[in-house]
Amino acid sequence: MRSKATAYESDSQARPEPMQNGKSGWYPLVKRGLEIAFSIGLLLFTLPALVLTAIAIKIESKGPIFYKQERVGLNGRRFHIVKLRSMRTDAEKNGPQWAAKDDPRVTRVGRFIRKTRIDEVPQIINVLQGDMSLIGPRPERHVFTEKFSEEIPGFKQRLLVKPGLTGWAQVNGGYDATPEEKFSLDMFYIQRQSLALDLKILYRTVWVVLTGSGAR
Repeated sequence: MRSKATAYESDSQARPEPMQNGKSGWYPLVKRGLEIAFSIGLLLFTLPALVLTAIAIKIESKGPIFYKQERVGLNGRRFHIVKLRSMRTDAEKNGPQWAAKDDPRVTRVGRFIRKTRIDEVPQIINVLQGDMSLIGPRPERHVFTEKFSEEIPGFKQRLLVKPGLTGWAQVNGGYDATPEEKFSLDMFYIQRQSLALDLKILYRTVWVVLTGSGAR
């Protein structure tokens, strides 16, 4: 994987510009068809691992296997993402918190499924439902969307496309990237969407999963 310095490209390239909602023509249709086919295949392929993980979560700690959380999607529409639970059930007893490196709220099983990204796989349901795309900016919670919108000019331009299960920021920025750096990477993708770039992101996603890069 490229170094973080080169992965971010240049700020001048990635900074937001006036733009319309998404792209027109054949690209959205082809992308949607491919992501549906890929998502169904991935769900079937990972089903045994999902079942074993669900059992491990239940054995380790009391509470639900799956975790639902409201996020902000296309055009500000809110929806609930579905993940395998990787934190204690009281993880946000003090209110919403930004996840940190070596977060003490993460369970032992949670560390493993975060490292391998298994916890994210149930979001395939969100992709099939149309709330998310396979590739795009990660959906943020409303509280953080509003916070970053006040701190980062143009932040809500991320809402002009569907959020994604993986994306340019996820495979280049890592978990230690700042919100500003992730936004810059998101805008780089939004302004340059193409099937070639999508395939490149999928390839790098496989590398991240195999190496555990960026996991927290």
